[in-house]
Amino acid sequence: KQVLDTCQRLYERHKLLTYPRSDSRYLPAGHFADRSAVLAAVANNAQALSQAVDSADSQLKSKAWNDSKVDAHHAIIPTARTIDTSKLSSTELSNTERNIYELVARQYLAQFYPPHVYSDSQIDLDIGGGCFIAKARELLKPGWKVLFPSRKDSDKHAQSAQHEAALNTQLPPLKKGDHCDCEQAQVLEKQTTPPKPFDDASLLAAMTGIARYVQSADIRKVLKDTDGLGTEATRAGIIELLFTREFLQRQGKQIRATAAGKGLIHSLPNVAITPDMTAHWETQLNAISQREGSYKGFMQSLQSSLDELITASQVGLPEGLKDLKVTKKPYKKRRVSKPRKKTKKAAG
Repeated sequence: KQVLDTCQRLYERHKLLTYPRSDSRYLPAGHFADRSAVLAAVANNAQALSQAVDSADSQLKSKAWNDSKVDAHHAIIPTARTIDTSKLSSTELSNTERNIYELVARQYLAQFYPPHVYSDSQIDLDIGGGCFIAKARELLKPGWKVLFPSRKDSDKHAQSAQHEAALNTQLPPLKKGDHCDCEQAQVLEKQTTPPKPFDDASLLAAMTGIARYVQSADIRKVLKDTDGLGTEATRAGIIELLFTREFLQRQGKQIRATAAGKGLIHSLPNVAITPDMTAHWETQLNAISQREGSYKGFMQSLQSSLDELITASQVGLPEGLKDLKVTKKPYKKRRVSKPRKKTKKAAG
């Protein structure tokens, strides 16, 4: 939510980013003509990227510039507006705003850098009837990766760095049929571990890629073609509301369900707790947008489903919610008394 709010300020107040509530990763081809002005603005607004702007090749055109991939909104990029960085003023950016701006600008700059080129090699060995594999990766040209140095505090970057570190830089020259000596072998017995609890990043990723959690191929396809659960503009608010209502809680960086959250899920019918309903709604809304469905019919069905759920919930307290202690008082609407009008008496 903080990132979304920061992007909104950079868009509305500072006019430094384009419309932020977009999940598109493509740009209109017509925007390519504005690249020089945008690059100049980045060099001025983000001093840390000024050298990277000088090394960029503005003649390169990546696959991101594609009209056929742009829908209602295009990708989030810097605008051509510059700010006065020589003195403190009302347009001076906070640290959070500067970090987000530089993040967006770095992605934009990557479009004007050459490809990252590397060479992968692999040797398959037959040892005792088992197939063992040795891999190596040799860097040929850093390309756009010079803009993204590995950071230890980022899980994604750390995993990528660990993966590359596990690879050899080169393998000995061998050909098919060569014989090698196995100097040492070891068998390790391990147990599988359950998936780690969600954190902020992995929960957002799961909501976006919810399709991988469903079994039906048809529903999976619908969810892949849409935004998943929520949109870029609403996911943060959905998660925040679950914390506010104490259905979720934090344990360090981990996000856990509370007893109330688990009880609620166990009390609801399957139709209300699976992504299938979202896919069904998306299919109907898409049909309406294509003039193949009826808005009135969609709303009548939705209203009927909600009435059934509400009626079922009023029968009695579900088993999953019994014996739960209430930590917050029920919300009561406060009455605001209207100020009384004072009457002035005329002097006698």
